[in-house]
Amino acid sequence: MIELIPAIDIIEGKCVRLSNGDYASKVVYGDNPVDIAVELQAAGFKRLHVVDLDGAKSKHIVNHHILKEITSKTELTVDFGGGIKTDEDIETAFASGAAMVTVGSIAVTDKPLFRKWIDRYEADRIILGADVRNGKISVNGWKEDSTEDLFSFLQYYIGLGIRNVLCTDISKDGMMGGPAFDLYEEIMRRFPSIHLIASGGISCNQDITRLDALGIPAVVFGKAYYEGKINVSELWDWQRE
Repeated sequence: MIELIPAIDIIEGKCVRLSNGDYASKVVYGDNPVDIAVELQAAGFKRLHVVDLDGAKSKHIVNHHILKEITSKTELTVDFGGGIKTDEDIETAFASGAAMVTVGSIAVTDKPLFRKWIDRYEADRIILGADVRNGKISVNGWKEDSTEDLFSFLQYYIGLGIRNVLCTDISKDGMMGGPAFDLYEEIMRRFPSIHLIASGGISCNQDITRLDALGIPAVVFGKAYYEGKINVSELWDWQRE
């Protein structure tokens, strides 16, 4: 059964969502991310994906204090990403309570450092962030496109032991027009052993059940939840069937 992972994206201490990664499109869904995390736990969720968008833009962790408060006030298993660029950043994330970290840009721009983190922290505590636009990996809060091809990128790091992959189709993110089903299906066809987390474009329960039918292990969603497009009680009923 597909793993359900709600997301909290943080800008200036608030819970927000963007469209296509455009910071100018910011919509605020809550003034206190910690309160939202508590509500998500009460709704039955076990996992949480937290993104420090200030950190992604600044190229270093900014909102680690919010991460620490979330992990101290809930029992959610939290993965944290955004702005993890240095040894100090990743150490800060883990010290603030993250069970896992999501790293994308450094996996492109500083492969030796990322390989060191895989060895030091072990691959099961690291999620490879594969944010893709037109088949290429994007970096630094989606503000820059690299020359890295998605499938070559995945092949390289899977060869080094990575199993957790968060793939976001940037063109779908925040648009609630449905996820990139074909892309995720192709990733699983090529790399059936990975724990793929599909992200971007979720618009309703049916998108989630379709991803499950395709064999996608996990899904991240945000905007659809905050706008009431996802019926949580129906999701739990479906998972119990």
